[in-house]
Amino acid sequence: MTVIGIDDTDSRERGMCTTYAASRLAGEIEAAGGDVERVLLVRLNPAVEHKTRGNAALAVHADVDPDRGLDIARDLIAESAEVDDPRTNPGLVVAEHDPDDAPDAVAAFAREAVRDHHEIADAEALIERAGYESAGWKNARGKIGALAAVGAWAALEEWTYEYVSYRERARRGTSRDVDLDSAFAAADERYPEAWDTVDRVEGQAVCVPRAPGPILYGIRGDDADAVRAVAAGIDSEPVESAQLFVTNQGTDAHLRDAALGAVEDGRSYRVDGTVVEPPETREGGHVFLTLADGNESDGDDSDADVRLDCAAFEPTKRFRDRVRGLRVGDRITACGEIGDGTLKLEKFAVRELNGVELATPDCPDCGRSMKSAGADQGYRCRDCGTSHGGKVERRIDRDLEDGWYEVPPCARRHVAKPLIRGGFDAPIHPER
Repeated sequence: MTVIGIDDTDSRERGMCTTYAASRLAGEIEAAGGDVERVLLVRLNPAVEHKTRGNAALAVHADVDPDRGLDIARDLIAESAEVDDPRTNPGLVVAEHDPDDAPDAVAAFAREAVRDHHEIADAEALIERAGYESAGWKNARGKIGALAAVGAWAALEEWTYEYVSYRERARRGTSRDVDLDSAFAAADERYPEAWDTVDRVEGQAVCVPRAPGPILYGIRGDDADAVRAVAAGIDSEPVESAQLFVTNQGTDAHLRDAALGAVEDGRSYRVDGTVVEPPETREGGHVFLTLADGNESDGDDSDADVRLDCAAFEPTKRFRDRVRGLRVGDRITACGEIGDGTLKLEKFAVRELNGVELATPDCPDCGRSMKSAGADQGYRCRDCGTSHGGKVERRIDRDLEDGWYEVPPCARRHVAKPLIRGGFDAPIHPER
């Protein structure tokens, strides 16, 4: 078996797509007499600086002579990669072993590439130690992703599917012609086996990209037959070709557990904290709040200096209302990427709601609200003469419940796990 990893052939401005290059590579290997077992789509760390649009690396697992596979892939990349884009630096790595037999060091490299950062020199050194063949264009940064794609099958445990349909070449660069009613109907037929096809509240076909490139639509889900069936139910312009990918999308593979004081920019985390500054809507509609390790509402300020700002940005739409529903004293688990010291919320779990507020006491005799008796003198009913030493705790109704809340499908990043997939440690409140 031969594993062929490729990365960084596309361009944000010029289009192209590494998934399309991998699909073409699979087709050319089969045309040359090889047998393709699967095509792997691996979403790497979404927070790295030098990333393609979705930061995807690809691997083709095939029964083909490795030298022949190297030649086919090298010719394809040289012919199709958008190397005129200064950000595009393709890489190619070819390994002669079964996908699950990658050396431990290569598997570890792949695992870290989903959550951390690598340097080109480190990738090239490991490629040499492993005895792999490789090729690179320009600064060859794509070798990082290509090597990670080679090791991903041995490194990662959870996989989903995406079935991608590609446009005819003559139509690329024009508006995509996809019937929205058919997309919504097909999505309803196979939900939740296929997820994030559409956003029902926003009225968007999430499966149809807006960026330039050859993709017409991509259907994601837990079942290969389901994603194919949804694609078959969509009425659209003609499809040039299609490819089923096995992928780590929708798995939360990018998240790591950490304490608030241990997070770093350029990585994604799952952290626990208590709300110590209430949600605030700022210019642009972005919503911010602050977490702390200590529960300051209970008078515990031992960790009050360990704080983390969290943000739900405007593109997360109705998710911001969930964030606005939080109050000081609520304990939550927050998930997201750290950038400029702020956690960009992807989902959160309510662990404990603060169900009380301090309120002016009512007179026990007449029931009217008491008035302040002066600074530090408590409250007094002017009609009855009754008094009380201070404010009282009052139960309040909350719009939120215990459990997990998430951004809507229109705002979900590729690798983030939709709640509907299950496996969470508390009740879920999925967005459709």
